[in-house]
Amino acid sequence: MEASLDRTRIPKHIAIIMDGNGRWAAERGKPRSYGHQAGVDAVRRITSEATRLGVKFLTLYTFSTENWNRPADEISALMGLVLTSLEDEIFMKNNVRFRVIGDRKRLPAEVEQKLRETEEHTKTNSAMTMVVALSYSARWEMAQAMRELLTEHKDKSLAPEEITEEIISRHLQTSFMPDPELLIRTGGELRISNFLLWQIAYSELYFCDTYWPDFNEDDLHKAILSYQNRQRRFGKTEAQIEAEAEK
Repeated sequence: MEASLDRTRIPKHIAIIMDGNGRWAAERGKPRSYGHQAGVDAVRRITSEATRLGVKFLTLYTFSTENWNRPADEISALMGLVLTSLEDEIFMKNNVRFRVIGDRKRLPAEVEQKLRETEEHTKTNSAMTMVVALSYSARWEMAQAMRELLTEHKDKSLAPEEITEEIISRHLQTSFMPDPELLIRTGGELRISNFLLWQIAYSELYFCDTYWPDFNEDDLHKAILSYQNRQRRFGKTEAQIEAEAEK
């Protein structure tokens, strides 16, 4: 599968909804925490492979604001897993920078401290940036952006007609990186689940039945190949895109 990839057209930014950990564990008669641990192993695989392929940003939907409604023992296990996985030297071994988006005020103090330490420890790494969406939802992000915008211009120095897409984008959590070209969702579900709703306006979407713990390098290659076999038109016609390509 890798041999079929055009290495000059690898997406710069891939976002992934890592779904299926719990169902993967249930099918094996194991607790959900077992599936989440296996999911961390998949993160290691895909991070290494994405870096090798030349992906510059990999954004992983790790824990949504809605996930706070899950059973307390599962939340506790997930937060513990965040702490232990951040000890992983995958970041330094692969020259990967680590960053976080989401409502960090809701996180346990020890988790927030470890996140900041890992961000600081990896800030000079340059091969790829792994972005973890933790305690994140797109609607929360957009509401937060509006709050920041209003606070910044509480003196009413910004007229309504001056509020542009560019200004809104600058106030989003993701302002430091480009929008994803490719969004992957594993686990067989066909929905976005409140993830990067603003940023994926023109992303190519790829859904697969594979549960996240089983998602491997070949699955990533298949997703990228599907992306490369599509024509991204951004509202233009196919003829326009082809004419521009010939220039």
